[in-house]
Amino acid sequence: MKPLLDITDVSLSYHSLSGETPALSHISFQLMPGEFLAIVGPSGCGKSTLLNLICGLLRPEQGQILLDGTPVTSGDCRIGYMLQKDHLLEWRTIWKNIQLGLEIQGNINSASTAYANSLLKNYGLYDFKDKRPCELSGGMRQRAALIRTLVLNPTLLLLDEPFSALDYQTRLKVADDIGMIIKQEEKTAILVTHDLSEAVSLANRVIVLSERPAQIAAVVPLEFEESLTPFERRAAPQFKDYFNIIWKELNHDE
Repeated sequence: MKPLLDITDVSLSYHSLSGETPALSHISFQLMPGEFLAIVGPSGCGKSTLLNLICGLLRPEQGQILLDGTPVTSGDCRIGYMLQKDHLLEWRTIWKNIQLGLEIQGNINSASTAYANSLLKNYGLYDFKDKRPCELSGGMRQRAALIRTLVLNPTLLLLDEPFSALDYQTRLKVADDIGMIIKQEEKTAILVTHDLSEAVSLANRVIVLSERPAQIAAVVPLEFEESLTPFERRAAPQFKDYFNIIWKELNHDE
């Protein structure tokens, strides 16, 4: 099987009048179709910068990023990007928010409308499609934001700390919901997070980045029973072992 995403020797520095700030240094990894990858690392090490490179918002100074064998470009329709905040528009209903990307692409038709309706029905938001975002809970808003991304049928889904604005109890529930949705929709995904428990509960593999300029410090494959939900993984005996391995990689100098 060929990798869906192939990142080879990618480096990037930020430049200003005061000088150069190296951000990423010689990053290389591959992502297979259907895989869920988590990326963790110290604050400010360049995790979100890496996502911006993958989706084409930034261009690497060195190396290349290929998605399905071709270079990524700015505004690449093959990539869906879910941010920390849901960014739902309060003056639009949930249904109109879900259709926003389709409107921009000029792709509202019977097939895309049917798919949007099926996602809303399958994931518990169909009865709220005519509500405004302010009438939904934080968890429901995040589900709506994910559906807005999924309805575009992206090849690769990028998640930049999408649960960080939620309280702890809601965060656990929403992470479980979204993890199961991504699995059921058979999407390939990359999650950036500061929460190691979140990474271990959701991913098939965790990449640990070093301090800036970020390099890959470790790659930790995760093996759980296929039937376990993200929440059920947290009670699995190997969960603590994986957590400790990643924790030690992040704190090996202390």
